[in-house]
Amino acid sequence: MKEPVVEIWDVNLALEGVPVLENISLTVERGEFLAVLGPNGGGKSTLLKVMLGLLKPDSGTVRVLGEEPGETGGRIGYLPQYTYVSGSFPVTVLDAVRMGMVRPGLGGVAGRGNAKRELEHAARALERVNMLDQMDREMAGLSGGQKQRVFIARALVDDPELLLLDEPTASVDSASRNSLFKLLTELNEEITIIMVSHDVSSLVSGVKSVACVNRTLHFHKAPEITGDMFRMSYGGGDGDNCCPVELITHGDVPHRVLARHEGHDHGHEDDGNGV
Repeated sequence: MKEPVVEIWDVNLALEGVPVLENISLTVERGEFLAVLGPNGGGKSTLLKVMLGLLKPDSGTVRVLGEEPGETGGRIGYLPQYTYVSGSFPVTVLDAVRMGMVRPGLGGVAGRGNAKRELEHAARALERVNMLDQMDREMAGLSGGQKQRVFIARALVDDPELLLLDEPTASVDSASRNSLFKLLTELNEEITIIMVSHDVSSLVSGVKSVACVNRTLHFHKAPEITGDMFRMSYGGGDGDNCCPVELITHGDVPHRVLARHEGHDHGHEDDGNGV
């Protein structure tokens, strides 16, 4: 077993008296690219906030990078679900990335030496997302896909070991979405990634494991969704006409593969050559 980056045992959490997470246990190993899928309101974003230490569970244990949540500093990079920059706020791409610094000795302490290090780290983060040539542009003038790359750079500016992304492609077009997924696959060569999405089509070729969250959690250490996971997250049962999606994409051609099941003539199995 590889080194665990996130360890969660028997976590329960209710918000305003309503259960949101129940009996959650999960281990994420270093180097993973985990897709956290499930319906809106199922608890996916809440689970990320528990990892960050923004929410404390009512019971259970959480360790992130061997520490208590909230004690990891810049070792975690985080892209929240809703990130907005007003068109009237004149911030450049470079300054937007610098705002993400939290490690002592970088953004936390003033001084010419630290200012130089801030610039170096911000420039490196922009280079990693292929936006270094846009560093002097104002954020308001960027496309949706470009803005998301800058926000990802901001999450990377402290050279974190773990990257948490909440719906990173929700506000971009399909071309930008595919480009961002390619970027995340490349980043995963150096960093552990946990990505939340409500869309099962977000299970792209770079994903290595899947967790479906709908108050409870079902983990599958493979880039596929089983029938049980699909029914848990989106409804349906053995007696319903529910089509469990078992493999979303692979190779160069995105497609869905449906398991054979009763009541449908269109079910089929993939031979590995695409559909």
